[in-house]
Amino acid sequence: MKRAERLNQELIFLSSKKSFNLSDLINEFNISKRTALRDIQDLEAMGLPFYVENGRNGGYKLINEKLIIPVHFDIKEMTSIFFALKSLEVLSTTPFEKSYPLLYKKLLATLPLQQKEKILKLLNVVEYYSIPPINPTNYLTVILEAILDLKVLDIIYTQHKKVSKNILPYNLFYRNGVWFCYALDINNNVFGVYRCDYIEECIIDNKTKYSYTFEDLETFFNLYKGTYHNIEFRCTLTKFGKELFLKKNYPNMKLEEINNQCYMTGSFNEKELDYMVHYLIGLGENVKIEYPEILKSAYIKKLKEILKKYE
Repeated sequence: MKRAERLNQELIFLSSKKSFNLSDLINEFNISKRTALRDIQDLEAMGLPFYVENGRNGGYKLINEKLIIPVHFDIKEMTSIFFALKSLEVLSTTPFEKSYPLLYKKLLATLPLQQKEKILKLLNVVEYYSIPPINPTNYLTVILEAILDLKVLDIIYTQHKKVSKNILPYNLFYRNGVWFCYALDINNNVFGVYRCDYIEECIIDNKTKYSYTFEDLETFFNLYKGTYHNIEFRCTLTKFGKELFLKKNYPNMKLEEINNQCYMTGSFNEKELDYMVHYLIGLGENVKIEYPEILKSAYIKKLKEILKKYE
């Protein structure tokens, strides 16, 4: 481990402690006593606040001043951070109050001119493209707060028809231009996934009582994955079909290869039949449904409807 990297790791290691001894650094980082003493001097120069206490139970006592301890990054690490921020600029809507472009500019302003010029040059020759949010999505910050604090949300949900629900959210995830939320409908005791862009109203409900823990929600989530998708499917894929699958797929799908033949397998719920058909049509001639018959019939019906538009 390089010295600069070791010092950063030592700062992280000590940041949650109230005191430490020389042997703590020696044992944790497998360094000599001489190196540990030199590191302690460097850590003090970097802003780690401590004082020496002599005696049998002495050592180094950390001063709890809630100081921000500087963490030093080399040029490659800084470039990686900036590239990550730049790639996330496409997410105009996030659960966080600060936008990625603002963080990008703020962090860039702290760099020396030479480092700044090198990072900007590197970022100009590397591009990253992703799908931006399809629809405006509100309330992500409120949903995240409810997840962290285990709070019930009163929502108006409009995906199929406008309904009022009390949900206990479990997590947020972003996929192919859409923010989703797994949550438990506490009135009906039904776990499911919600598209956040279909949440029209959303407030934290401090009055509704419940007895669920985060571990309970995790159990609901695992049961949902195991039982909700109860219709198995299998499709053959061409070589290009495999490439299309790898570019875009969903959690209920997986890729299998048997004797150099690619298959898309998985399971879905009957309520998801339309979305399965829509997805498969997007693969064009590069997919062939083997089973189930319900999926094959719905797929053929949709193809005929499309062909009728050109008659």
